[in-house]
Amino acid sequence: MSRWLLCLILVLGLTGCQSSAATNPKLPYAAWYLGFLAPNYMEVWLERADISDINGLIFPRAMGGVVAMGQPESLSATARGWPKRIGSGKGRSMTGLDLPYVVSLRWQSMVEPQTYHAAFLIPDWARRKMVESLPADCPVSGRTSDYRKDLTIGLAPGGVVKVWIMGPCLDPIEVLTLQAEIEPKGPYGGKSGGKYRPLSPVVKAYVDKYGVPYGSWWAPIPYTTVGP
Repeated sequence: MSRWLLCLILVLGLTGCQSSAATNPKLPYAAWYLGFLAPNYMEVWLERADISDINGLIFPRAMGGVVAMGQPESLSATARGWPKRIGSGKGRSMTGLDLPYVVSLRWQSMVEPQTYHAAFLIPDWARRKMVESLPADCPVSGRTSDYRKDLTIGLAPGGVVKVWIMGPCLDPIEVLTLQAEIEPKGPYGGKSGGKYRPLSPVVKAYVDKYGVPYGSWWAPIPYTTVGP
């Protein structure tokens, strides 16, 4: 993490109110969604995710725990690259927050195992697209328009972080891809003596058979439109 970004996060943490009731964001929807996912079989434990919106309101520990991941017991899926059709990920609605600005993460890539941390800014162009109403065919709801109000973050081995915005009836747009840093304190901030959570049996079977396809998660997925 760069020093200036760390300072920015510290300032936001000191000045931002931590109660979602403190703001009344003027968004065209009730809340945006924060979701996390991992490539198939590449198990991740999210230790914490801290979010700040464009007004400096900070939501500490907005998310934690397991993230969405495909793991067919037949080992028929592949961990190489991102799924051709990603979902919004496991997460929660960010009620009371305005559009996202700073994201700070710490997580365990359990198949390595390794602990990473990263902090990054959501660019202005992505926030503009999050409030852009677009024509869409939504068969379930019958809506004829949709917003890309889901902020989805993918976490992959080697510390690869990929961020998309998407809507239930709109294809994802890739926002950024970045390289996280290794967390020097290890898992749980050094409180576990370096011990990681055990892999689930299916994940262990896959990794034992096929290994970890490092380097396969950087390229854009085929249908993704990269923003300016």
